[in-house]
Amino acid sequence: MNRLNARSTASLLAIATALGLGLTGTAHAAVTVTDSAIFVDAAAPEGSAAEAPATAADPQQDAAAAPAESGQTDGLTDIVVTATKRETNLQRTPISISVMGAETIRERKVQSLLDLTDGGIPSLRVATFEARQSALTIGIRGIVPLDANQPAREQGVGVYIDGVYLGRQHGLNAALFDVERVEVLKGPQGTLFGRNTEGGALSMISKAPSGEFGGRVDGGVGNIGSRNASIHLNLPKVAGFSVKLDGVYQHQGNVTDNPLAGQAGWGYFNRKGLRAAVRWQPIDGITNDFAYDVAKDENTPFYSQLLNYNPNGCLSGGTNLAPLAIPSGSACVTPGTSFTGSQGTIRSLLPGVVVNGATLMRTADIGVPQKPSVDNTHGFTNTFKWKIAPELELRSITAWRGVDVEQWDNSGGAHRVPVVNLTAACAGANCAFSRYSLADLRQRQFSQEIQAVGTVGSVDYVAGFYYFNERVSDDAATPNSMGATAVVTGGVVTGATYAPIAFCTGAANPALGNAVQGCSIDRASQVRSKSYAVYGQATWNATEALHVTVGGRYTKDKKQGELTFSRGVNYAANPAIALANGYVPLDKEWSRFNPMATVAYDFSNAVHGYIKYATGYRAGGASSRTSDYRAFNPEDVKSYEVGLKADFWDRRARINIAAYMMDRKDSQVDLSTIQPTATGNFNNLVTFNAPGTTKIRGIEADLTVKPTDRLKFDLSYAYTYTNIPEVPVTYREFTSAGVPTGNSTTVPQKFFVVFTPRNAASASVDYELPIGGDTRIKFHLDANYSQATQSFDQFATKNDESLVVNGRISVLDIGLGAGDQKLTFGIWSRNLLNTQYVYRRDPSNSLPSVQSNAVAGVPNITRIANNGGILGDYGNFNMPRTFGVDASIKF
Repeated sequence: MNRLNARSTASLLAIATALGLGLTGTAHAAVTVTDSAIFVDAAAPEGSAAEAPATAADPQQDAAAAPAESGQTDGLTDIVVTATKRETNLQRTPISISVMGAETIRERKVQSLLDLTDGGIPSLRVATFEARQSALTIGIRGIVPLDANQPAREQGVGVYIDGVYLGRQHGLNAALFDVERVEVLKGPQGTLFGRNTEGGALSMISKAPSGEFGGRVDGGVGNIGSRNASIHLNLPKVAGFSVKLDGVYQHQGNVTDNPLAGQAGWGYFNRKGLRAAVRWQPIDGITNDFAYDVAKDENTPFYSQLLNYNPNGCLSGGTNLAPLAIPSGSACVTPGTSFTGSQGTIRSLLPGVVVNGATLMRTADIGVPQKPSVDNTHGFTNTFKWKIAPELELRSITAWRGVDVEQWDNSGGAHRVPVVNLTAACAGANCAFSRYSLADLRQRQFSQEIQAVGTVGSVDYVAGFYYFNERVSDDAATPNSMGATAVVTGGVVTGATYAPIAFCTGAANPALGNAVQGCSIDRASQVRSKSYAVYGQATWNATEALHVTVGGRYTKDKKQGELTFSRGVNYAANPAIALANGYVPLDKEWSRFNPMATVAYDFSNAVHGYIKYATGYRAGGASSRTSDYRAFNPEDVKSYEVGLKADFWDRRARINIAAYMMDRKDSQVDLSTIQPTATGNFNNLVTFNAPGTTKIRGIEADLTVKPTDRLKFDLSYAYTYTNIPEVPVTYREFTSAGVPTGNSTTVPQKFFVVFTPRNAASASVDYELPIGGDTRIKFHLDANYSQATQSFDQFATKNDESLVVNGRISVLDIGLGAGDQKLTFGIWSRNLLNTQYVYRRDPSNSLPSVQSNAVAGVPNITRIANNGGILGDYGNFNMPRTFGVDASIKF
């Protein structure tokens, strides 16, 4: 779908009117957060809590939600959410949101955000950065940054925990504590959430202290050496203080084993975390929530397999681009380029290297050095609420958070550059390979938000002030960790032996992190960011049916950064080299005003429609992967959305539909290049603003049907069309010795929105069978589909389509004698059918390497590509089938 116009809007409103003539329902139809539910397009009113960072869930509202969670009510039950800025009925409110409740999290065995990669929420896309579990790429509605891993680059989707924005994608995959629900707000949230929420927001809300003694103990075991345990304890309220303590532990063994003795395999994790929450209610109208959490996540990346060998039929020498010499079906051309010759020899595979693009390898072909990466996260949050008068509540959210990362990533082994040319010369000396990606990151952030929320007459209002201060430093090194020694017989190479080689043997530098000590530093940087914002939003309830909302947010961002090392050069100690490389420190300021407007109309008590205009923006920054610390500007998005929400069949069925158009200007895109420097040429990843307007168009639909009290079906679908205009990219020609010839050419380059399938869907069925008293057996099955899509901005190469089925059988609420103690146990499986697909495919090692500057204006001339680094596509498979048993005791 390339265009959603006024006719589409009118059609949807006509459908709503027609439905309203024949449907009945209660006065407060709302989204049900049940044990099987993901309800797309349920949300809170503009100016309400779902538009703002959510705080820890109140136990009183948990009680209100209990009937829906139990599954024992007739039809689809109302849920009123009061954990955000005001009480809101989700079904009647004009934004699109998916809600995953605590029971759904249990049914789907979601232990961390990485478990949402199966596509259970079709508009939400979660993927690893590279192969690393420790840094997640999160996208909504086609806003998905490829490389938000850099300190001076921002995310496109805001991630929040209890109302606090998390500034980095590092540490996002820590174990989830006792989460009440996960809310996924879709579309720009620039007015009340602010910067870096172009695509939407992902908000996790924790369960708050109840003030009554009780709790829950969970535990389980499964295949791949998995085990998990948690305890959640509420203490009695004393002198106005209520305390809740949470502890979690999650472990998984190697998904792929490492043949090198004593070294970590791939896909491993070991997570531990503690959280303490204290609620103080000294008098009526005042509530203060304080929470502290600390977590440690030890993990290894997923194994990067060699999926094919020279898939584009590239030839050695200079014949690839002579039109008549290209072999039939050959595509030995880097996307967007038009070179007329090539050079270099296509390398042979190392002996023992396995090419496998069909199945996940459970044992690596060549063992390599590797130790687990470590993420340590911690945070303090204080949320104060004071109900001054019926018309006004003041709130303060204060937070300090931090994350420290040590990265040890040797996922590629012999499957990526450097490609070894195994000749007789390797018989007497190790020829190095296996790039070991080492890095350290330290991040600290402070945020303060003041909110005023209330109602005056027929107007609901929200106003606030926001301040954010962040400091980030990082460093990285990529030494070769293995050596290949050729076995030569009669002057011919007949095999090879492999062994680790010494790396990072230089002097230690106390200014750098643990992972890179003694290494030649590829890059190191430090960034300081400050953001200030004021915002306001008001909803005028003009009649009982008509609601008009307007709002705006003014934001000022300031970002300063330095590139302290680049390709082994200390810039502070070598200012002449820094100057020759064009290095300029980052010192930028940006400001934006983001307005929004919504008109919502209740066609009946059961049918609600809306039209919405919203804006958002993502801050600019600089790429620490470039030798000149190349800066880029913010990107901006405008969104136009129309939605319809309806209950029918005596509220045993619900359909929600949203259609939207988003136009994004100055899109931040990434381009892999070879950059010349004063000390040589090197590969890097440049971030720049693409000219023109990126078009994003989509439809989201959700259907829930509960034909009986025991049976319920859910179906969700998302269609997302994206198009980034072609970008003129200038490529420079170099000789085989790396010397520029002075020749260059400008050609159109196509870029893509990554990890965003054109079509995605999720379906689930739940059935409960009472077996006496409160005890019942529950059957859950869900299936999740995603169409193939790109993994990299500049390559048309796609990953595989996927269909993942998950299932669970539970026996719920078995009484344990006297008191309220209840036992629940179940058997579960994720990826029940053991579907295997490549979720991330990197073609950069199967294409000729070329020089590019990402600027326009140079006429087309002859240029030459280098084939010496061609090997094949490498990538990562999804998790194999996992299964296990677990149990939970409530007391």
